[in-house]
Amino acid sequence: MELGLIGFFAALVWFWVDSMAAREAAEVAGKRACREEGVQFLDDTVAFAKLGFGRDGWGHLKLRRTYRFEFSDTGDNRLKGMVVMLGRKVETLDLERRYIEVMTPEVIRPQIPAWRWEGSRRPHHGHHSRDEEES
Repeated sequence: MELGLIGFFAALVWFWVDSMAAREAAEVAGKRACREEGVQFLDDTVAFAKLGFGRDGWGHLKLRRTYRFEFSDTGDNRLKGMVVMLGRKVETLDLERRYIEVMTPEVIRPQIPAWRWEGSRRPHHGHHSRDEEES
């Protein structure tokens, strides 16, 4: 029984050390990605989100840990980022992006209705034209 207890605590210590190393690697990867994208990494940390298993390129079973973090592209907002670690290596890194399209009056075009105009007739709701019945 003592041997089992020692084994359990050894596994627990290994898991804790491995988790700290993976978290540190995720944090470094998140900071690097933010720096390369010219955005600000917020709160100076990543937060653990999910634990699972995955296989590496060699087919070996590894722990897959997902970490989330926040960053800002303007200094006035908080966007979400995510790092997925397989073992101690980055598997996926994602930075949420918001694209805001600013339209000026010169580029606004009228919307074309989904239905087609037939001469000057316009179909009414619930009524079908002869052309629609034939097609």
